Amino acid sequence: MPDFMNEALELARQGVGRTSPNPAVGAVVIKGDQVVGRGFHTWAGLKHAEVAALDDAGGNARGATLYVTLEPCSHQGRTAACVDKIIEAGISKIVAAMQDPNPLVSGKGFHRLGEAGIDVVMDGTYAAEAEKLNEPFVHFMKTGLPLVTVKAAVTLDGKIAAPQNNEGWITSEVARAHVQQLRHESDAILTGIGTVLNDDCLLTDRSGRERSRPLLRIVLDSQLRLPLESKLVAGVKDDLLVVGTSAASADRRRTLESRGARVLIADDPRGRTDIQAVLALLAEERYLSLMIEAGSKVNWAFLDSGLADKIFFYYAPKILGGLESLPVAGGTGRRRRADAILFRNVTIHHISDNEFAVEAYVVR
Repeated sequence: MPDFMNEALELARQGVGRTSPNPAVGAVVIKGDQVVGRGFHTWAGLKHAEVAALDDAGGNARGATLYVTLEPCSHQGRTAACVDKIIEAGISKIVAAMQDPNPLVSGKGFHRLGEAGIDVVMDGTYAAEAEKLNEPFVHFMKTGLPLVTVKAAVTLDGKIAAPQNNEGWITSEVARAHVQQLRHESDAILTGIGTVLNDDCLLTDRSGRERSRPLLRIVLDSQLRLPLESKLVAGVKDDLLVVGTSAASADRRRTLESRGARVLIADDPRGRTDIQAVLALLAEERYLSLMIEAGSKVNWAFLDSGLADKIFFYYAPKILGGLESLPVAGGTGRRRRADAILFRNVTIHHISDNEFAVEAYVVR
């Protein structure tokens, strides 16, 4: 028998990066054993996946089965509620991979459909895959905060930089292309001023795929030292946030703002940039995911504070060794083995013939 839910998930993937802050959703309409309608969500304000699939099916939707990756919405937003369209179309059965974690929807869509006499089936076979597809959205709905991923390219001995010359790359071109996929799936990316001064990085999404909004580039820069001639400032397009402290020059702030950068002044109790304030701002503006691409100190700040949710480390078949080479997480570290940060749900990703990546989630 055809795997209709798998086809719906494949359709949903076409919306990744194009739907944020909304979830990526796919839907197929089945009549007999044939697909008569397909749809997926793209931009906010446009048709949701279910409505697009119903429109594609036309009159064939009456008496048909609708497979959808996420519970249909039951509230009026920028578009009409999907459940109303499903009922009007005459769908007789709906099969969903997961319930919507949004409190405005959760369970209400299924309830409305059931009241209308539509057979509602939850198919848990693909629940984990459907949740992974919209991981930032699910996390945001449960916590009110963006999903924070610490990404790094490391040697086999856990180093990210040599003490002197750091020309060249730790990982291969294949791994670096994979990073662009992660950037495309992220709403924001953050680094520290040290990384900018050393690498003059762009921090852009170079996947070539459509986005719902620009990747927000964030620099932690307590003294606002970001060079005006840097690639970050030169290429600003309402997509650069510089986070400083009250110790920074007001003139410097005005200069950066005049170049198009947005400046946030946020002090933590130690006089450093307040990373919790950064996450609060992202949450307020509905940036659902943040990727950290930074140096040892910033990586450790997010891990040690408990603000990091997961890691994605790319490993290259190299060893730098030495006590001066920078580790992936620096700072003071944990003083006892018993206090080590623990991870769960570890996944090993094959990247190239000689490279792999480790994805894992911080144990709370």
